[in-house]
Amino acid sequence: MKIKRQKIAKKTLSFYKYNFNFREPFQILIDGTFCQVALKNKIQIKEQMPKYLMGEVQLCTTNCALKELESLGKELVGAKIILQRYQVRKCHHLKSPVPASEFAMYNNDFKLTTGLKKIPGVPLLYIILNTIVLDKPSQSSLDQVQAAQLGELVSPAQQQNLHTMKEEQGIIKNADRRGKKRKRKPHNPNPLSCLKKKKKKGPTPPLKKIEPGQKRSRSRHKKHKIQGESHVALP
Repeated sequence: MKIKRQKIAKKTLSFYKYNFNFREPFQILIDGTFCQVALKNKIQIKEQMPKYLMGEVQLCTTNCALKELESLGKELVGAKIILQRYQVRKCHHLKSPVPASEFAMYNNDFKLTTGLKKIPGVPLLYIILNTIVLDKPSQSSLDQVQAAQLGELVSPAQQQNLHTMKEEQGIIKNADRRGKKRKRKPHNPNPLSCLKKKKKKGPTPPLKKIEPGQKRSRSRHKKHKIQGESHVALP
């Protein structure tokens, strides 16, 4: 059962990682109700939460959650001691604390979680049968992802994922290079192109056929006299 629960939690976390850009350490906001139920069931939240989520976690709470436990009396002193160990985040209503039902994201109040499920990208954790359980994605989260897949909506997390993937594959850099035209440097002319073209020789005349018994006649070239040239006879 433990392995099956971890597989389901891993699948659910993959959904939030891909569609809502969830990264480690997972920041978990806890209220007094969750701590009280964990104390009754002897669950060590700080030790079991990272094992169940198979990753680094950062547990935190708010001043409002601590003030609420103080107002509930001595019965929740143990839950308050556990909650004080976590990182305290500042909230806008610090001077006038409000109940956890108005802000908490991770708790064990089933009535409260009904309103939180209407917010896309908000995972919820429960304690059921002495074990921590990560709830499946809400219908609002599924509807937003489906709308993004149909092209009706692209979430900021998906835009960031696409941009990161393009940078890793070098698509963005190559696109920038293609957009810019390279300036060609001036080159010296090719020295072979500067040479004068040789005149083409005419076709060579065909050789005369020599019949059997006929001698070859040699062609003699006559020397042409140069005008104005005088010849002197030696005695």
